[in-house]
Amino acid sequence: MKKVVGVRFKAAGKIYDFDCGQYDLNIGDYVVVETGQGLGLGMIVVSPFPYVERKSDRTLKKVIRIAHEKDLNQRKENYKIEQTAYKYCQTCIVKLELKMNLFSVENSFDGDKLTFFFTSEGRVDFRQLVKMLAKQLVMKIEMRQVGIRNQAKMCGGMGRCGQQICCSSFLEKFEHVSIRMAKEQNLSLNPTKISGQCGRLMCCLNYENEVYKDLKKKYPKIGKTVKTKDGKGKVIRHNVICGRLSVRLDNRSDVEVKIDDIIQEK
Repeated sequence: MKKVVGVRFKAAGKIYDFDCGQYDLNIGDYVVVETGQGLGLGMIVVSPFPYVERKSDRTLKKVIRIAHEKDLNQRKENYKIEQTAYKYCQTCIVKLELKMNLFSVENSFDGDKLTFFFTSEGRVDFRQLVKMLAKQLVMKIEMRQVGIRNQAKMCGGMGRCGQQICCSSFLEKFEHVSIRMAKEQNLSLNPTKISGQCGRLMCCLNYENEVYKDLKKKYPKIGKTVKTKDGKGKVIRHNVICGRLSVRLDNRSDVEVKIDDIIQEK
């Protein structure tokens, strides 16, 4: 039976399936594979598993070989070319006065194409730039405009938590994040405190959102009148993690009580 392995080309990048053929592969092995853009160097992140073919499936590309030292050295050489191309492209952008932010250059594994990644607030006419790059670098040139969340994923960095940002360490795709999630978790709505490196809402707001929503089901809504041992009052704040809520009594004093110690008025 045909066996398939999962290969990843970038940290936290999408995992692609490849036919491993007769190779004995393990997680962590580097392999050279056949892709739609030519040869690629990736790492095994999913152990070989039996392939069950479906009508909707495309023909699987194959693992060409297990990467050897020459392949790994080729990747290092590609990196040097990327650095040179980046510096030259930046010079050209300034010369042409283009309103674009170049942040990354990727060289194909076989070294025949350079892809330049940039962000911009609008459309950019980069035809002259491509001509200058192709003439200087003597390679196929591709310009790719991406969003700022993708820029953060590709560039990486440290989050306010002190860890590597999620999108560049393990998130394979961006999930929907809304300001309502911050409200559900009683977080500060100050944009500087709930925004990530990309300037958008932090991805981690989504992690515990369902837990908060589930815990809040048994809590009276903010503004609801409840009875406590100290008297009647209105709910002003929830602390769902600790199982408590704050109540403002009729005498204008605030008390914090356990959720199990209150009596909701009907």
